[in-house]
Amino acid sequence: MRGFFNPFLSLFRLHFNVLLILQICCIVPLNAQDIDAGASLYKANCTSCHYMGPYEKKLIGPGLNAEILEKYSREWLYDWIRNSSELIESGDKQAVAIYEEFNKAVMTAFPQFSDEDIDNILAYIEQGPEEEVVEIAAVESVEAPETNQTTLFIVLALVLGNLILLIYVKNVLKTAAGEKKVGFFSSALSWIGLNPSFVILFSVVFVFAGMKGCWNSLSKVGVAQNYQPDQPIAFSHQLHAGEQGIDCNYCHHSARESAHSGIPSANVCMNCHTHINEGRSEEGTKEINKIYAALGFDPNSKTYIPGYEQKPIEWVRIHNLPDLAYFNHAQHVNVAGLECQTCHGEVEEMEVAYQHSKLTMGWCINCHRETEIDLDNPYYHDLHANWIDKYHGEEITVDMIGGRECAKCHY
Repeated sequence: MRGFFNPFLSLFRLHFNVLLILQICCIVPLNAQDIDAGASLYKANCTSCHYMGPYEKKLIGPGLNAEILEKYSREWLYDWIRNSSELIESGDKQAVAIYEEFNKAVMTAFPQFSDEDIDNILAYIEQGPEEEVVEIAAVESVEAPETNQTTLFIVLALVLGNLILLIYVKNVLKTAAGEKKVGFFSSALSWIGLNPSFVILFSVVFVFAGMKGCWNSLSKVGVAQNYQPDQPIAFSHQLHAGEQGIDCNYCHHSARESAHSGIPSANVCMNCHTHINEGRSEEGTKEINKIYAALGFDPNSKTYIPGYEQKPIEWVRIHNLPDLAYFNHAQHVNVAGLECQTCHGEVEEMEVAYQHSKLTMGWCINCHRETEIDLDNPYYHDLHANWIDKYHGEEITVDMIGGRECAKCHY
């Protein structure tokens, strides 16, 4: 009887194994997809208040890792994430304890999250983030375009060398023929006397090449393109403006209101770093601690040290126009509507900031020649009709409305 069922048992085992393999194949990519979705939701909604790490690693709220799944039930987490205030008001002991521990700061409610969304976030927290490697991109130096100046000097040197060689050969031949040897300078003067046109041409070319060389050298005085100094604190625009998406005007807010964009005070840094005390690496944490050392801030108690003598952070200026040139940030940002990247390059991709553009007079004038004004901007409304009549519907650039007048930038 037992032998009778053996074929059926074998068939059952085969079907069971096939089903098990199919389930594993389906579950693995599904879990991967859930974790990816959870990572996106976490980064968009949770990173501003929570570190990814142990509970004790506090930001505005506690650190988050797999421990929270052991400490709290999944159903409780659903209720807490969707509406923590409601849970606190109900008198839930765990909710009230967290509320009291974090200075009665109420967690943002996320009623739009489904159970699946929260499960995805929890799956990402349980797995933990992959270590990110921050690569520092090297700044490629911009070499000046090659000119004919070097070639010209080589040609002149060859001509002069050939002249000396000819005089030497002539003297050797005269000596062999028994004639009187003529001195080098006498021969040179004699040759110059016989070839005045060539000498004049040679002199003109030589003087022109020398003047051009001097002009090129002088035109580079004060031009600091690609200048990239070391700063007292290694501030990464790539991290803050790029990955974190912080708007340029948040730190450089005066760019919209005054001539100067300004260097943000350390208090602007502390708007975030009062709570964000650690960087992505030990080096990042050291740089944050430099801000605390300047201001006398204790990250453990999150208070300023009484009687502490604060020290200024001596940033090294990168973009520095000469005193004779006037540039107004507010005019270019508000009226012209220029993006910061127009002059400063892709700052959000710079690990270490540097001067992207030449910022020379010619560079500015070319921009005024090529940039069209926005006639829909209310700033231009008073003069709008006059310009339309004058230019008959042409595209109006900045230089056409006085953008090349000397007094605009020099007064």
